Amino acid sequence: MRLEPTSEDEAASLVRTLARDRSPVRLEGGGTRRAIGRPIRTAATLSSRKLGGITLYAPAEMVIAARTGTPVAELEAALASKGQMLPFEPPDHRRLLGSEGEPTIGGIVAGNLSGPRRLAVGACRDAAIGLRFVDGRGEVQHSGGRVMKNVTGLDLVKLLCGSWGTLAFLTEVTFKVLPRPESELTLLFEDLPDDRANALLCAAMATPFGPSGAAHLPAGVGAARARTVLRLEGFSESIRYRADRLAAALAAYGRADRVEGEESRALWRAIRDVEPLAEPRERAVWRLSLPPKRGAEAVAAIRTERDCTVLYDWSGGLVWLATEEGDDAGCAVIRAVARKLGGHATLLRGSPELRLRIPPFHPPAERVRALETGLRRTFDPVGLFNPGLLEAGS
Repeated sequence: MRLEPTSEDEAASLVRTLARDRSPVRLEGGGTRRAIGRPIRTAATLSSRKLGGITLYAPAEMVIAARTGTPVAELEAALASKGQMLPFEPPDHRRLLGSEGEPTIGGIVAGNLSGPRRLAVGACRDAAIGLRFVDGRGEVQHSGGRVMKNVTGLDLVKLLCGSWGTLAFLTEVTFKVLPRPESELTLLFEDLPDDRANALLCAAMATPFGPSGAAHLPAGVGAARARTVLRLEGFSESIRYRADRLAAALAAYGRADRVEGEESRALWRAIRDVEPLAEPRERAVWRLSLPPKRGAEAVAAIRTERDCTVLYDWSGGLVWLATEEGDDAGCAVIRAVARKLGGHATLLRGSPELRLRIPPFHPPAERVRALETGLRRTFDPVGLFNPGLLEAGS
């Protein structure tokens, strides 16, 4: 059964009925990330697909609010018409996950999903300043505000961003926005090995020249030669000055080519959406979050035991890793390495069978698990929302 409320009040009424009947439900937006997490079976799906539309846009205040079923493309088009943008560069994982549908803003918030610009301006949860939601009792709640000066009270926004629909059914979100850069330029270094590229990225981020993207694509990942790329954004004269200075500061790593215009934008879209790892489709794809200086070290350690293809983003702090699904798809070694280096690993793509064999989300420490269990009982006492998505029994 598919439930598609057209208003917040209708959503609350549906949740009250589900709570009364103790009937668990899958929460969904556009359905493009349905294959993330443990496979779950519920009698009903509660979708925000018909909760669409921008409810507030104040360009002068630099805030925008929309219902959670609003397509990301619609929100971005409205902002672009006023020369503004969502700061965190929301990714589109349809090609990576082989999914259809339209990504919604609610799905982005539920996963706290952020693109390459995250290392410069913060994550989705840093841009979100207000949320409206229906809790597991069917009560409408809100946190934060709709303009910056009204953001008060407990900051539940940060808590709900990244909760993957396990705490509440989101109905509206408010973001602070930024001016859209006039232009961009990418410095491109070729043929660097992973460790040398990782060092370059970290050195670049330590300069005052403000890269808004720092990534490394090893040889064979999207192109025959290895590419280490740094994006600069802003006014054209500022970009060219900063590019000259940054290239000079990094001269020890080799000569930097320059990529501009649509070629630069296409490159960063591909990095944002992890397109170079989309094929072969049958490979599992992991997302490793690490201290930036440890990215190449982590991959080198994993490769001693398992063949893999990787893409580095966030100056090496985000590693996308594709490997064969056989046995545990490298779960034991990948998570052991990530844990040792102070990070964690999430299985973002895998067959349903694999996602039942191993926990897709990094198992939390016992104290964290106890805290998460307490939060779920507070927000969703009956256990309605996405039961078992994060780990078995949750």
